[in-house]
Amino acid sequence: MNRQRSWGAVAATATTVLILAACGGGSSDEGDGKGNGGGGTSEFNAAVTSVLNPSDEKGGVITMANSDVPDSLDPGDMYYGYMWNFVRLYGRPLVTFKPAVGAEGATLVPDLAESLGKPSADAKTWTYTLRKGVKFEDGTVVTSKDVKYAVERQLDKSVLEHGPTYFNDSLIGGADYSAFKKGAKGLDSIETPDDSTIVFHLKAPFSGFDYFAQLPATIPVPKAKDTGKKYQEHVVSTGPYKFSENKIGQAFTLVRNDQWDPATDPNRKALPDGFEVKEKVEANDIDNQLLSGDLDVAIEGTGVQSAAQVKILNDPTLKANSDAAPQPRTWYTAINSDVAPFDNVACRKAVEFATDKVAYQNAFGGPLAGGKIATNLMPPLIPGQQSFDTYATPNNSGDVAKAKEQLTACGKPDGFETNISFRPERPKEKAAAEAMQQSLSKVGIKLTLKPYPAGDYFSLYAGNPEFAKKNNLGLMQMAWGADWNDGFGFLSQIVDSRVIRDAGNTNLGVKDPAVDALLDKALANTDTKSREADWVAIDKKVMDDAYIVPGIWSNALLYRPKQLTNIAVSNGQSMYDYLLLGKKK
Repeated sequence: MNRQRSWGAVAATATTVLILAACGGGSSDEGDGKGNGGGGTSEFNAAVTSVLNPSDEKGGVITMANSDVPDSLDPGDMYYGYMWNFVRLYGRPLVTFKPAVGAEGATLVPDLAESLGKPSADAKTWTYTLRKGVKFEDGTVVTSKDVKYAVERQLDKSVLEHGPTYFNDSLIGGADYSAFKKGAKGLDSIETPDDSTIVFHLKAPFSGFDYFAQLPATIPVPKAKDTGKKYQEHVVSTGPYKFSENKIGQAFTLVRNDQWDPATDPNRKALPDGFEVKEKVEANDIDNQLLSGDLDVAIEGTGVQSAAQVKILNDPTLKANSDAAPQPRTWYTAINSDVAPFDNVACRKAVEFATDKVAYQNAFGGPLAGGKIATNLMPPLIPGQQSFDTYATPNNSGDVAKAKEQLTACGKPDGFETNISFRPERPKEKAAAEAMQQSLSKVGIKLTLKPYPAGDYFSLYAGNPEFAKKNNLGLMQMAWGADWNDGFGFLSQIVDSRVIRDAGNTNLGVKDPAVDALLDKALANTDTKSREADWVAIDKKVMDDAYIVPGIWSNALLYRPKQLTNIAVSNGQSMYDYLLLGKKK
């Protein structure tokens, strides 16, 4: 398929396409935490509104653990949110989210660049000037050509299949560019008139381009040291830390980069001496190590598992060291219209009505630790979001009669069999799949659970359309957090059919030209309130067509061991901001 978004059709005559607004902070729906923190008081939700345990003390090594492996350590080949947070320790994009608590943490600030982007009058040309004195870990000075190459290489989805398609979609010539093709020349729409200046030329006006500039894709890469898919084995650092050991799939270690100059970097204090990250550690074991203080951070930032949730919420001491972090994230089940009988909308609606949302919520830990039951796709933290319920059922527990009506309408009155995929390293996701299995069995839909590893979930399995169809993945467990807190930053990569490619997809089945047209309409809309209503219309269309079963709007119950300093939940990261963290000696 490999259908890229037709950016040229978007607002070709508009001079201002998007005014993207970072959303304000929020709090969980329940809980007794005061949330004021006082800058030093450890209490429930303290790190949601304050930087907890503030300190400038340097030293110590922060230990982290991952229940699986990241999609990649390569800045040009990653899409997991926690990696966008973590990569800033060893790489510097042109722009970044400010390391700060709450809504302030969703503010864009210059990083590798001296300032935010300077647009042309029509917002189709964007210019950035690099800070002077920034070096790679080998002492080589970073130039604009290194940034240009970094963006070019990630356009080649035949090699670097992970990551969003924003640059593919927006840059002139970006959709078909192949950096790794023999004899490839540089992309004309990215100019480097001198070593400090980089200029991007877009197909259409886009006033939110700074959000693209904060993507890891703009972290510079020295072309001479690029090894393609293997570059993740040794990423050349521009940040305060560099790799000293990297055993892919097992563990890696970051140590101080002696070529990093703090005078060039207003965003990083770089307090720890390093970071040690273990991979493929069982999720409940990670929680136990956190609670005992033997581990500092669960790197994925999605919260503790069910057993630890119970311990924390029932122990005042443990609860005082935790945060129910509100997130612009929805846990949901994608319905794959490529897999029969889900090519029939009535069969998809049968799943919507049959799903027990309370059981789904309980799989993630209930209202406080898990989140609020989601009745539609966009979460409440997205500006302009509206809550509605197209498939309301009594007490959110499913409606067998309505589900069977839809099964009859799609020619499957006795039900059918299909598979549901999930990431086994995430016990809550597995529990949600089991909850779906139980509730759908009441109407004759038999689900077989299919676990696939998180590191390759999108490249090889659920996000690979050919594999998903061949293996009858009718339902696929999924979570999506906004790339930034705006309707476009949340919706575009999961509902636009034109971003679907051969592998590495995060749109797992929404293929509706009407949705694509609504996205184009929203991008051309220069009025903020009206554009926010356009995002709601897209949400309603996706729900009308029953492509997605919304599960919960997420809270993440995060646990912070007492040895950590400068702990803060950032709205830009939707978890603890890793640039801030320090550790008591």
